[in-house]
Amino acid sequence: MTQEPEVPTPQNESLLDAEVLRCGQFRLLGQLANSSNETFLVEVTHGTEQVWGIYKPELGERPLMDFDHGLHRREFAAYLLSEALGWHQVPTTVIRDDGPLGIGSLQLFIDHNPAEHFFTLFERKPETHQQLRRLTLFDLIANNADRKSGHVLYDNHGKIWGIDHGLCFASLMKLRTVMWEFADEDIDQELLDDIAPFAERIPEAIAAQLSSIETSALQDRIQKVLETGAYPRDLTGRRFPWPLI
Repeated sequence: MTQEPEVPTPQNESLLDAEVLRCGQFRLLGQLANSSNETFLVEVTHGTEQVWGIYKPELGERPLMDFDHGLHRREFAAYLLSEALGWHQVPTTVIRDDGPLGIGSLQLFIDHNPAEHFFTLFERKPETHQQLRRLTLFDLIANNADRKSGHVLYDNHGKIWGIDHGLCFASLMKLRTVMWEFADEDIDQELLDDIAPFAERIPEAIAAQLSSIETSALQDRIQKVLETGAYPRDLTGRRFPWPLI
């Protein structure tokens, strides 16, 4: 019997961040400008610990034709998938139903250099390319329909983070991304080994955030990647989000 891959418990600092986000009281500091949906910077306090977070309430979502209401569940599922893979490239994310604007996702704010994004990192920082390849693979299996360049963050320790995963996990292929630079390259075997268990079974914690059709489609995408073993090429020339950054 194939053993189900588990979502590991965050450790050390990540565990503390998760506890603060899950249990802390938070207050709105301000609304982020130019966001498609209402998005807020918040201060979260739990005991003596305090962090900043990004709060995306369901109430502030614009209706979409191709995604059901409740994008916060997809944000959470992306975090759980990143953790289950052991890649830790999505900031700690929880769902809170007691926010000032109701239920929504609450994600750890990443202190980063806003001048850096995918385009600048690919051009000027080749040492980040392996992290970018891994994030490219993540978007492929998660079916990310909105990977803008500005959704790739570079923190003060040289780590790459991916944010804004509300438009992931559709059952039909909707991949839209700026990250096509690795097209036709073979995917590292280590990364293929990481995703292989998920072709057989998706952890229940992730499946609970998705429909059964979306869960099956996630497995199918992973199986296809394992069969091809390479990053795909956009043959249409149209699989780009807008704006690009």
